[in-house]
Amino acid sequence: MSDELAKARAALADLGLPGDARLRRLGGLTNLVFEVAGERESWCLRLPGKGTEDYIDRRVEATNARAAAEAGVAPALIHAGADGVTVTRLIEDTVTMSPEGFRSIEGAVERAARALRQLHAEARGFEFRFELFAMIDQYLEVLAQRGAVLPDGYHQVVAESGAVREALTRHELPLTACHCDPLCENFLDDGRKMWIVDWEYSGVNDPMWDLGDLSVEGEFDPAMDERLLAAYFDGRIDDFDRGRMVIYKAMCDLLWTLWGLIQHTDGNPADDFWAYAIRRFERCRRLMDSPGFRDQLRAVHAGPGR
Repeated sequence: MSDELAKARAALADLGLPGDARLRRLGGLTNLVFEVAGERESWCLRLPGKGTEDYIDRRVEATNARAAAEAGVAPALIHAGADGVTVTRLIEDTVTMSPEGFRSIEGAVERAARALRQLHAEARGFEFRFELFAMIDQYLEVLAQRGAVLPDGYHQVVAESGAVREALTRHELPLTACHCDPLCENFLDDGRKMWIVDWEYSGVNDPMWDLGDLSVEGEFDPAMDERLLAAYFDGRIDDFDRGRMVIYKAMCDLLWTLWGLIQHTDGNPADDFWAYAIRRFERCRRLMDSPGFRDQLRAVHAGPGR
């Protein structure tokens, strides 16, 4: 922890922030995140994780974070360096969400749905097209360069996902500003609204990706999925929308399996990332093998309004 604090203090000095500010380590799997408490105001300091420069475009991240703040769903961005160091305003009196928090805090699922809808409807000027299958190829290339081992059967599941690609490209999809990495911990609840942070993977995407990915990260059960969809769509849910959300639940696990393998290969000590990757990959396979998944795939294939 002393090394982490030294890095944070050095970053504060470089940015001209108070060197004697109180620091408190917050969450983060790959990055170091600190609350910086000054006499009159507080900030959130983020130091980038090792190796993230290989797959994160910091200029795009900063552009999208500012756009999300202007849309009212993210804290104000104070500093964004090309090196990945960022400073944002600290949102006071919030709860950092978790799967348990989404299950136990009344209205949290609905507030998250409304925050995502506000992002999708109101954020302007987002850069980067989040292309699922292109990102899978990019991550596979990064892993090949590192000489990494993939889980048994990974390439077979990628091949089987061709049916998903065909269904998604059969119809014109709505594309909006999206977070694209809605970990529970990226949602901060103040009891009235949900704030969203960490825009490293953000871009223009199908908004149902955000709902499907949040469902997976939050370990939502079917009833919570229905609450998420009902709040997002004000109760008017199309089978095409529901189907995309469900198949993205499998596809986000397919993609983030590779992210976990990159963390494992890079020696990230924050978690057992091999176990993380295997868990996500096996969950992806279970969902893709289920009869319900095939039903949702047919709904997406059929298109909207069916």
